[in-house]
Amino acid sequence: QVQLVESGGGLVQAGGSLRLSCVASGSTFSTYSMAWFRQAPGKEREFVAGISWTTYYADYAESVKGRFTISRDNAKNSVYLQMNNLKPDDTSVYYCAARRGRPMNWSRGDEYESWGQGTQVTVSS
Repeated sequence: QVQLVESGGGLVQAGGSLRLSCVASGSTFSTYSMAWFRQAPGKEREFVAGISWTTYYADYAESVKGRFTISRDNAKNSVYLQMNNLKPDDTSVYYCAARRGRPMNWSRGDEYESWGQGTQVTVSS
């Protein structure tokens, strides 16, 4: 398994941007599919975006399409989430997740083997 550490969260005004980073250690990062999930207080955890380990296939939740971009740099063992045009509804703790190979269903949290500790994103109106 890999160990994951997120960073880059913070407070931003609506319409602003943030870039989250997740650094992996402990295994061969390039063989892992990576994803971002988020969870707001009192709400279920939800899938945000995922990127495959080999074909650089990317998948996004409908709510973030056109605003968020997931990318990865295997040389740096890192995955990123560029978030533009942020909205108050994007306020959540954002988690990085990893699994070997490609998940059958990107949006299912139980498909992933490893999780980071989360980073808080707060968008003010």
